[in-house]
Amino acid sequence: MVSTSTATTTYSIADIEIVMRRVTSDLIMIASSTGAITESKAREYAHDIELLGAKGYLQSVDVTLLNGGKEIKAIRFDVNLSAESLTMSRPGGVLWPRVETPYLRIVLTYTSQYTPEAEEDMSKSKKLKIPWTPTNADLSHTTLKMSPGRDYVSNSYGVQRKDFSI
Repeated sequence: MVSTSTATTTYSIADIEIVMRRVTSDLIMIASSTGAITESKAREYAHDIELLGAKGYLQSVDVTLLNGGKEIKAIRFDVNLSAESLTMSRPGGVLWPRVETPYLRIVLTYTSQYTPEAEEDMSKSKKLKIPWTPTNADLSHTTLKMSPGRDYVSNSYGVQRKDFSI
């Protein structure tokens, strides 16, 4: 007996925008509660995240609050292109502490579609607002405990949020 099946994923730019509005809300809440960056800077990060997501270049976003080099809290947003089974959550629950020497580290992980040519095109066209640079930062958050976060989804485009805290 032979059987076949076909699966299609359907989402549009509008779906990406819907999901990314929730990511933007989280970034703004983090900026506001920590004082580590301004709301305006959070919106610039969100702009780039949405743009890279819309082009299929974004795999994940890791946001970490550090105090004197020590991890205090983190969130990782993992892009999911087959998110039909996820349930949409509201953004929030990200009131982070104010610390003495706050530093907000935001690291993007790209898909294989973000080739050197694609990166050069994004750079030449000045579409990105943040001057992203390579990093070797440890994103494993071994000093923090992970808990399930929230899912942001529209049609088959989604982001799964994982929260990390002390």
